Amino acid sequence: VISMLTARRAGVVPASRGHHAHVLGPTLAPMRMAERMASKRRRDISAPSQGQGGSKAAVGAVADWVEDNLGTRVVREAFIGGSGWSSQYGYTCEDGRKLFVKTSLGRDVSMFEGEALGLRAMEATGTLKIPHVYHYGVLPTNSPGRGGCFIVMEHLELGGGGDDAALGRQLALMHLAAPTQPEAAAGRFGFPVDNTIGGTPQPNGWHDDWVTFFRERRLAHMLRLAGDTRLNKLGEQLLPRIGELFKGIDVRPSVLHGDLWSGNVGWAGGQPTIYDPATYYGHHEAEFGMAWCAGFSGRFWAAYRELIPDAPGAAQRRELYQLYHYLNHYVLFGGGYYGSCVNIMERLIAHLNK
Repeated sequence: VISMLTARRAGVVPASRGHHAHVLGPTLAPMRMAERMASKRRRDISAPSQGQGGSKAAVGAVADWVEDNLGTRVVREAFIGGSGWSSQYGYTCEDGRKLFVKTSLGRDVSMFEGEALGLRAMEATGTLKIPHVYHYGVLPTNSPGRGGCFIVMEHLELGGGGDDAALGRQLALMHLAAPTQPEAAAGRFGFPVDNTIGGTPQPNGWHDDWVTFFRERRLAHMLRLAGDTRLNKLGEQLLPRIGELFKGIDVRPSVLHGDLWSGNVGWAGGQPTIYDPATYYGHHEAEFGMAWCAGFSGRFWAAYRELIPDAPGAAQRRELYQLYHYLNHYVLFGGGYYGSCVNIMERLIAHLNK
């Protein structure tokens, strides 16, 4: 999943966003070829495709899917934004529906599968507004070895001025919701598929123990990607002891957005909405590992903590969860985040040595 932060640092910021997860079952009968060709001629492509994830052929192929499966014609396709991983478009349909489409060339369908399943898991809680995904799949291609994938979802009209207290309350309700995934309902941590955090692979294999999951699937994984001697030495001191930060804490699986910062939060029709997830089932406190880049207000925290109060030791665990995201930013963007990684690890080690 490509965060707005990644897009901004790449120098491309999408002007509008939208997402969701649900793969359609039975498809509608294909349009006759003459109708399809006529429909293609009527489309208005208002901007050329850009970024590494788009092409005119890909845009047209997704429009064909919409027309074959959603029972409406695409009358306008507008380029919205892009990054090194995907290109994003807004489609306007003949029946008035607006769709948000991402395409990615040269990548397999797992690129969007994690996003789609994550959005589905969050939507199933019936709490926050989550954009609805109609389909994700493989792009047809005439270029051998090129390939690609796409995702089609509801386009949300985002606006400002939302109620931070409503966001905090609904997010807490999402974290308190009973998991729909059988493994998570049985108390396990992880997700059915691996996904990405920004452009970094995020492994989600199931584990019965949260501390082990976070140590191996998050921190150790990121330290291996970082490949830095000093960070690894600090990790050798810290990782075996992180369980000490969870003494007396009962951790249960909550569905997490996984990459929650200000660029992935908005309001649609007055409702708080979140999108661009890196979803998995984990400790609810881990949701706030990106809080340093989120700007949550006092009203947000008061509403959230009214339903889920802070547990003892939350301040130290907050740093532990932030460490994962700082390490990811170091992996993605380099040295500017190195000092933060070192400082957090040294503070946690000092705390554990008291």
